[in-house]
Formats: sequence, C-alpha cells, structure tokens
Amino acid sequence: MISIIGAGRVGSALGFLIAATSLDDLVLVNRSKNKAVGEALDITNTIPQGSSISVIGTDDFESIKGSKVVAITASMGEIKADRTDLLIHNIPMIKEISVNLKKYADDAKIVIVTNPVDVVTYCALKETGFTRENVIGMGSSLDSARFRYLLAKMLGENQSLVEGIVLGEHGASMVPIFSTAKFDGKAIRLDNRQIAEITTEVRNYWKYLREFKEASVFGAAKNTFDIIKAIVNDEKLNVPASALLNGEYGLKDVCLGVPLTIGKGGVDKIEEIKLEKSELESLNKSAKTIMSNIINI
Repeated sequence: MISIIGAGRVGSALGFLIAATSLDDLVLVNRSKNKAVGEALDITNTIPQGSSISVIGTDDFESIKGSKVVAITASMGEIKADRTDLLIHNIPMIKEISVNLKKYADDAKIVIVTNPVDVVTYCALKETGFTRENVIGMGSSLDSARFRYLLAKMLGENQSLVEGIVLGEHGASMVPIFSTAKFDGKAIRLDNRQIAEITTEVRNYWKYLREFKEASVFGAAKNTFDIIKAIVNDEKLNVPASALLNGEYGLKDVCLGVPLTIGKGGVDKIEEIKLEKSELESLNKSAKTIMSNIINI
C-alpha cells in the first residue's frame, strides 16, 4: 500500500500515476475529507481492467497503517520570492504529520515533496526519529530533469540523449553539475557564458513556469512516482534526491540533493562522485544555505 498525504494538484497527479500503472493500493489523506474522497473517486476510474488495486480517500491518518511508502505532498502558504517563504507554514505542518507517521507508519519509507524540501526532509527525520535511509526528499531529480531539458534546448538536440544532474538545495543555491554532463555518451563542452545562462535558467525555472501556470504539477509528480516505484519494485534507481549526510562530500547533519541509489530499503547508497573544485565549493555554499534555514526550525 502507498499513502499520499495531501490530495492537491501534485498529490492527485501522483495518485493518478500510481493507480493507472496498478503499482499498489492507494490511500489519499487530506485535511478536507471531501477533497480526498472526490480525488479518489476520480482516480479510481483510471485503474486498468483486471487490476486488483483499490483507491480510497480519507481524512483519517490511521488509514496509512501498513503503508510501504508514504509520500507527503501537502503544503500551505504561497511562494512569493523563494521556496523558504513556506517555512512558517510547512514546518508546523510536517511536525504534526510526523506524529502520525510515528504512530501509524513507522516501517514505511517516507518521500517528501513539500517545500522547502531539504529543510522539511531534515525536520521529518528529526521529528520521527526514522533512519536516514527511510526519509527521502524529492527535489534534485526534478531539477535534474529541467537541467537536461535546458541542455538539450541549448544544443538543439533531443533531451533523451542528454545526461545531467543537479545537486544541493532544491532552491536558489542548487548546483548544476556541468563536469559530468553528456550528450550521446560524450562530454558536453560549454563556454562560461552558456554555463552561466543555464545555471540561471535552471535555478529560476519555477519562476518561468509560473508565468504560464501556477506551479509544477506533472514534473513533480512523475519524479516522485519514479522514486516510489523504485522502492516498491526494488529497482535500484540512480537519481539525485535529498538525504541526510553523515560525512559524505565533507558535510554532516544536513539534508541536500546528492546522487542516491534507491530501492526497497529506501536509500540503498549515497554515491560520492568526483566534482570539480568549483562545483564542490558551490555544493558547500548550498549546504550552508540549507543549514541557515534548519537553524530557524
């Protein structure tokens, strides 16, 4: 069973992907029961014929008992200048949710989508007392998808042939890793102007998106779905996501986006890839940015 806390746009899109692929039974939990029930009734109609999975909507946290994975997509407040605008609303909320996670889903793997995701992931870890393998923040995988799209656009090529990752904060200090970027298996070489342009674009992608729609829905949902599917099916997915570091990259007691291998055990491995000096320096700066917000919770 998979549970989603928050039946808004991202939570509902995620629920659709889970049901339409018959990944597992689904529980949608929302503070408004009517919202959860309504989304569940709609998502139920996407279950393939012959599938035995079920979808229910509720406001009762006890319904998450027995979950393999709990995804937290709930959010309050509005982003005006930066994702950290949500701290004042989402930290109290995640603390309340963490009480229910400890009570009803202490064996589950937790996937955090709520922003600011790195700080919220850290808070959930500390509030629940769960191991670092069991709590993952989805942020850098979405940033990496955007990075690949921007690289492909600059190259004038198909993004399916582009490899590229973004590490660090899911925010203004994120670090696109140009040193490992590839097209069709070969290193991508860009000049300083192109690097600066793409760095600015990937960091501000959410702002460009908001000129046309309110916020990312499908990108966030699909990247979260990939992580959940890897856990449920033990797929050993290699993807950047937020995890608690304990000396990796010279950093401790902070959650930020790093290359992970994700499987049945949650975080199976944190991979320490070789970075250029400037990239490592930027990653350290990004960690300090996250730490400065962690202090405030």
